[in-house]
Amino acid sequence: MKGLFCQITGSELKFIVQETTLPEIFGSHDVRVNVKACGLSPVDLKFLEDMGLQGDTIPLGREVAGIVQRGLKSRTCLGKRGRLVTTDLASFPFVRAVGPKVTFFQPDDEVVGILPLDSVCSGLSEVIDINEQYLVPKPEKLSCTSVAAALEDGLCAYRALHTHAHMAAGQMLLVVDGASSFGLMCIQLACYHGVKVLTTSHSQEQHTFLEQLRPAVVRVIPIYKNSSDLLAAVMEETGCLGVDIVVDQGVRMQEKEQPDEEEGREEATFLPHKHDIISMLAVGGHWVTSQQDLQLDPPDSRLMSLKSASVSFLNPHVWLASSFQQGRHLHILKDIMEKMSSGVLRPQPEEAVPLQEAAAAMEDVQLQNKKKAVVEM
Repeated sequence: MKGLFCQITGSELKFIVQETTLPEIFGSHDVRVNVKACGLSPVDLKFLEDMGLQGDTIPLGREVAGIVQRGLKSRTCLGKRGRLVTTDLASFPFVRAVGPKVTFFQPDDEVVGILPLDSVCSGLSEVIDINEQYLVPKPEKLSCTSVAAALEDGLCAYRALHTHAHMAAGQMLLVVDGASSFGLMCIQLACYHGVKVLTTSHSQEQHTFLEQLRPAVVRVIPIYKNSSDLLAAVMEETGCLGVDIVVDQGVRMQEKEQPDEEEGREEATFLPHKHDIISMLAVGGHWVTSQQDLQLDPPDSRLMSLKSASVSFLNPHVWLASSFQQGRHLHILKDIMEKMSSGVLRPQPEEAVPLQEAAAAMEDVQLQNKKKAVVEM
């Protein structure tokens, strides 16, 4: 069977589909899954290097949805003298679909999960072996494609709003780029818990889409017209008190950080400046940032101190990097499935691409700043 991998040659990345095989050892807690859909997200090579997991070839596609494979219990074949002989295969590991110590899943169960960081399997393989501790049941009414597209964004939204910001009913939240898949999850989750939401739009199309989410969104701020209007609009909406929570997807750390060329201008222009974010925080506010190299100058730290505000860094992979939070990780995945099944969370639909176009789709995701792609097997 085939799988999608990333080859690293110097500073160049190459995405290839190549032959792969299942691991020779089938663990006692492993489950063999027929993959039906796989989500593709950008690969954080620096994070993998820091964790000591970066090699010359990296398997891609970690958000998977599929069905537990049905194993073979016996095999009938012709024996000596032309007689039919039935052989019991239960003791042979290569024909098992569920390990002997697996307690949560049975053959034909629909499952969804995120492969661990050190997995040697590509999620874009037809069949993968995965420990049951990384899987949760998939509701029947949800399609594999929609689940694979929403899994990581939903997990990040929970981590940002519950774990870091400790959101509560009646608070005011600013979600930067609310039309993105991650931003949309944050908006819906916050609205469900009674939080008032402000968000930003980066184009007229996004603005129209976000306006349709009312009353979930209190106000949509069109920063594609003038990004410097963000602070004034937030302070006007909150009566100069500021917002309790800010969730960004990157910030500008210098005033003149945006390029002059029209091409590539959009992504840099729409990022809010770090000082504007600090200025719009309310007393005791929480800032959840995706900016890995954020640097706060002494005046910024002083302003944060005066407000008794806090800043947290959002790392999408942190719970998979530490088994200490594995129980909470699974609990959140189950809750995401329940809320998607009941319609509380409605992810942005992603058009699935066939396996033959997986390498090109991954190149768009990694090199052209596209947030998400889904491959249908």
